[in-house]
Amino acid sequence: MHVIFDVLHLYYLPQYLPVYQELKARNCQVSFVFYHSNHDSIVEGIIDQAQLTATWVNDQEQATKYYLKQNADWIVFANAYPHLDQIHTVSKSVQLGHGIGPKASYYTKSDTPTTVRFVEGAYRTARFNEMYPNDTFIDVGFSKLDPIISGEKVGFNLDELGLNDQKPTLVYAPTFYPSSIECFPKNWPSDFTDYNILIKPHYFSVSKEKYKKQQALLNHWSTFDNVYLAKVEDYSLVPFLATADILISDASSALFEFAALNKPVIWCDFLKLRWSYRGIFSYRFKKRMDQDYGEYADIAVHAQKYRQLRNLVDSHYQNPKQLEQVRLSFSEKLAGKLDGQASKRIADYLLSH
Repeated sequence: MHVIFDVLHLYYLPQYLPVYQELKARNCQVSFVFYHSNHDSIVEGIIDQAQLTATWVNDQEQATKYYLKQNADWIVFANAYPHLDQIHTVSKSVQLGHGIGPKASYYTKSDTPTTVRFVEGAYRTARFNEMYPNDTFIDVGFSKLDPIISGEKVGFNLDELGLNDQKPTLVYAPTFYPSSIECFPKNWPSDFTDYNILIKPHYFSVSKEKYKKQQALLNHWSTFDNVYLAKVEDYSLVPFLATADILISDASSALFEFAALNKPVIWCDFLKLRWSYRGIFSYRFKKRMDQDYGEYADIAVHAQKYRQLRNLVDSHYQNPKQLEQVRLSFSEKLAGKLDGQASKRIADYLLSH
C-alpha cells in the first residue's frame, strides 16, 4: 500500500508522524509532499532528521499533477483541498486534522468531503454525521498525543535549552489570531523569574510578514534568561506539552491538547482583536468560534487581564488538581480515546479499506 502525506504547512507533521511510523512498521510505502516557502532549508533538515521520503511542489496545482501520476492508495490532507474531484479519479483521500481547538472551521473543512475523515471522539463524530450525513467519519482519537501517552521520551532537556531544570516550567502557546501576544507587557518574563518559560507561538506568528509586530515582541522576550522561544524548526508542540507543568494560552488548540493530558491551563481572555471584529462587528468573532466555545471555556481558569495571571499560575501550579474533574470529563469530547493507540486505529482503517 502506498500512502502520501500532504504537508502544506510544517505544523501538520506532528499529527502525521505517529501514523507514518505505524504504517512503516507494517511495511507500507509512505512519502511526503512539501510546499516551497522561505524556510526550505529548515524543512530539508527536518526531512533528513526524520528520514522521510519527500517531494517538493510550489502549490496545490502542482501537487495535484504529482498525485495524479502517483496513483497512491491514499493521500492524507490536514485541511480542505480544492482539487479532490481530480484526486478521486486515482486515489482515495483522508482528512486528518492537525488540531482540536474551538474554531468553527474545524467543521466547515468538511464542506468538500474526503473519502474519509478521522475524528477525535464520539461527540464530534456524531456532529459530523448530522452535518454531513452522506460522508464517512471514523472516530480514532488524536494521533498527535500518542507519543506522550505511550511514554516515549519526547520532552526537552531543559539544560540544553539554557534553562534551570530545578524550576517549574510553563509554556506560553498563543495562536496567531485572535491572539493575546500584543496584550502582554513588554517585559512580562521578569514577572516569572522563578519559572522556566517556553514560548511556542503559532507557526504563522513566526513565519508570516503580516505578524511582524508579534515577531518583534517574541524576539524581545527571547532575550530573557528564563525564556526559550521556539524556533521554526521547533514545529511540533509535542515536546512543549510533554515538558511543561502548566500552560498559558488563548483560543489555541494547544490549550485543549494540554488539558486533555490533565495538566492545568490558564486561558487568556484578553485578546487583540482587529477593528473589524470589535463593537458592532463582534458577531464575526463569534462566527469564527465553534458553537461549543462557551462550554469548552470551563476546561481552564480564565485570566480577564494580564495582572491576574501570576496569581492564577501560582495557584494552579501548586494545586494542579483544581479543575481536574472538568478536564477529565472534557478529554473524551475534545480528543477522543486517549490510549496512545490512535495512529494504530488509523493504520488499521487504511489497510483494511
